[in-house]
Amino acid sequence: MNRIDRLTAILIQLQTKKVVKAQEIADRFEISLRTVYRDVQALMEAGVPIGSEAGKGYFIVDGYHLPPVMFTQDEASAMLLAGKLVEKMGDKSVRQAFDSALQKVKAVLNETEKDHIQNLEPHIEIYLRSRYEHRERDGFPDHFLTEIQRALAKKQVLIIDYCNSKDEVTRREVEPIGIFYYSMTWHLIGWCRLRNDYRDFRSDRIKHLESSSQIFESRNLMSLQEYFNTIFQNNSSLIRVSVLFDKAALGGRPIFGSISQTDLGDTLRVEFMMDNLRHLGHWLLMYGSAVKVESPDELKSVMAELAEEIYGHYSTKQILQS
Repeated sequence: MNRIDRLTAILIQLQTKKVVKAQEIADRFEISLRTVYRDVQALMEAGVPIGSEAGKGYFIVDGYHLPPVMFTQDEASAMLLAGKLVEKMGDKSVRQAFDSALQKVKAVLNETEKDHIQNLEPHIEIYLRSRYEHRERDGFPDHFLTEIQRALAKKQVLIIDYCNSKDEVTRREVEPIGIFYYSMTWHLIGWCRLRNDYRDFRSDRIKHLESSSQIFESRNLMSLQEYFNTIFQNNSSLIRVSVLFDKAALGGRPIFGSISQTDLGDTLRVEFMMDNLRHLGHWLLMYGSAVKVESPDELKSVMAELAEEIYGHYSTKQILQS
């Protein structure tokens, strides 16, 4: 990225938050703090009203706004790809909001970029089974993610009618701490006042949701990451799994349900928390020799057993007997 592009990107970053730390800018653009200081000074000399607070960071003085943002082809393509993911992984409320945002992006593209997006769109598809239509038929609206996000930002208590796995519906008052996507479903994590403990609510099992006028205090509520660290440590039924994938075999396809992914160059280290290693083993088999289990040893044994079962099923002796 040349300096002009970086200065523009820094200006946009400063517009995204009330205060931006110099280290945040340095980390994003992989530059030194000294370079950050020079770039900010250059923006100020160009007439951008940038203020600073010792120990806090930089901010744009109230009243200053950027001219309409222009998108590059790569940025517009990324938005298109994100839209395809939202279509499969978001609920109705998020899909509608993102579609509106995407239309605004398309509206500011020049003719060349519009042609680029129009030509590209038919060639991108996400093959994930959408769960929303059948949930709506079963009486679960599944359009609450946007309202949940508002409540998270404002620290509002949520009132929900929740249907558990036994199809029992109870009304809950929840102090939300976050939303988390795993097992092909969005989950609301929060402090349940009825159970007086943290609870995990599947968003597609909420029959009714509304934000109350009550504002809760964070008190000693856990962060979302602290909550999951506690769950993983305390739940002995969950086993931490580490697997290496050949990136070429993945073909750029995303891996869902993991707790961490580390790029190691030609390979990708993916970690899961699983309660059924045999189920995971069946899924890993489709990658053949392009996947290697690092841990635990129990999963290595499962993979060996599954391979032996397949070999036995297709061995010459077995074929002759059949």
